Amino acid sequence: MVEVQNLDTKDCITPGNVAHELADSVMPMKANFRKSKTFVLAIAAGALIAFGAQVSLTVMTGTENVSWGFAKLIGAMTFATGLMMVVLTGAELFTGNVMMTFSVIEKKTSFAKLLRNWLLVYAGNFVGSIILALLIYLSGCSHNSHDALGALGLTTAYTKATLPFVEAFTRGILCNWLVCLAIWMASSSRHVIGKIFAIFFPIMTFVASGYEHSIANMYFLTNGLFLKHTPDIVAASGLTADQLAGFTWKTALFGNLIPVTLGNLVGAIVFVVLLFWTAYLRDDHEDKK
Repeated sequence: MVEVQNLDTKDCITPGNVAHELADSVMPMKANFRKSKTFVLAIAAGALIAFGAQVSLTVMTGTENVSWGFAKLIGAMTFATGLMMVVLTGAELFTGNVMMTFSVIEKKTSFAKLLRNWLLVYAGNFVGSIILALLIYLSGCSHNSHDALGALGLTTAYTKATLPFVEAFTRGILCNWLVCLAIWMASSSRHVIGKIFAIFFPIMTFVASGYEHSIANMYFLTNGLFLKHTPDIVAASGLTADQLAGFTWKTALFGNLIPVTLGNLVGAIVFVVLLFWTAYLRDDHEDKK
């Protein structure tokens, strides 16, 4: 017991206290942010995740002569930077805010405030993603490595938009299970370096495994939809005119963002919130009876 207390006060917060902190203070505080603050922080988070997505594309460009798994690992390691920046700047990320259901179950936040937060943050994340995609497109960086970077961005977007619904949905579940664990673990650390390592490994795992994150995909898909109008990059991608004709905002939305977002909701609510609420918070209610 002494070891647990020392760990709790010196190094990190115990899992039970993380659950209480999320339910009783962190998530209710987020739910009560003024709308403008929530939206601005959401724009920031969308852009920060997009930075992570773009750098992962960059480091994976030109890796044809290395193993597929190693290339995925390098991309996954750099992608984790996005969530590190989100957590350490206090930006508002939809996938993490799904854990606001902790405070709804505990009756510390109303369902109406939860929905308001989710809608504002999701919209803000999309705006941030589009802003960065536009800036990257205008910068000409996608022409790097003789258009190979842009070609990878375009083929990545096309592949995501054409995933079968069930695959996109289940990959969304697996992704946000890990993303919320990363945020949970980062919340337990009292030190910046601890937060960074807590985020790094779960995010590396989800990206290297090929799971789907709705906010990252806002960037990947928008980036691809911009790039499909660049002839040199289209030629380098190897995609046909028929394939590109079928890659539209509609297919991006219904082929990827909707099923992935639904999967992200299930992954967080079922496999993080309900599991840890049952383990750490439900007993408190039983004790009070």
